Amino acid sequence: MYQTMTEKWIRPPALREGDTIALIAPAGRITEEAVIPAFPRLKEWGLTVVSGQYVFAESYQFAGTDEQRLSDLQRALDNPAIRGIVCARGGYGTTRIVDRLDFSGFLHKPKWLVGYSDITTLHLRLHGLGVESLHATMPLLFGRDTAFSIQSLQNLLFGGEADYCAAPHLLNRTGEAAGVLTGGNLALLASNTGTASDVDTTGKILFIEDISEYLYNIDRMMIQLKRAGKLAGLAGLIVGHFTDSKDNEIPFGKDPYGIVVEAVQAYNFPVCFGFPVGHEPENWAMPCGRTARLQVRPDAVRLSTGSERA
Repeated sequence: MYQTMTEKWIRPPALREGDTIALIAPAGRITEEAVIPAFPRLKEWGLTVVSGQYVFAESYQFAGTDEQRLSDLQRALDNPAIRGIVCARGGYGTTRIVDRLDFSGFLHKPKWLVGYSDITTLHLRLHGLGVESLHATMPLLFGRDTAFSIQSLQNLLFGGEADYCAAPHLLNRTGEAAGVLTGGNLALLASNTGTASDVDTTGKILFIEDISEYLYNIDRMMIQLKRAGKLAGLAGLIVGHFTDSKDNEIPFGKDPYGIVVEAVQAYNFPVCFGFPVGHEPENWAMPCGRTARLQVRPDAVRLSTGSERA
């Protein structure tokens, strides 16, 4: 209903040395000290970083009020001198402002948007507009995440393609699929269902991850995606990290991966588990909106994009 009916996706221009990117915080509050480790790396890439006016503002758990966070993000979207928008962190709050954003200027001159977790809402919104974006590590985590996680972001920002090989998993369902990548945080995928940020997953490769969720709630969200028709038509499913999942005093009876297995058992698309995406140091950048090939083999998993996919 909300998905742009087009197979022609808009890919923002690759960044080049000397370009300016904006650091903004559309969700949780953050301190300048927390993102300092990222600045030298971004400078090494030849980028100039400008911070949003309210990026370090505070309003309870948010990085400023809704109006302040909205203002920073809207200015970054509209400013033609800004070639990329990097979200400092996730948390919670993006869904409070997403429907008030005006993307007309952005669509006239698209630019990369980077982030994950709560930023999934923005990826879904851009997906509905037919624009690629990068689900990837954020400045808050540059001091924690692996070198390859950060390098994978740099590669895609500067015009590269993804070509990832991951370890096999006992729960994997083998097969091959091709389709446009979409997905992100499971909680945000569920909460955006039925909204202006909802996406049509038919024929696409969906990836999911989450953190600090109760097992029963993971099950509830997977059932919601199933009931909403988000699983039946998938080309493939990539299951990333489910970090620090919690259980009640009375056990739920399944771990996160077991919950996913049950939710998709009626379908025959390939599924891989333990893919390095999500709230762990190994968090490989995913180009949302880009056509990819997923190969789930007994000995390895490969996800690749570009004309040299094999």
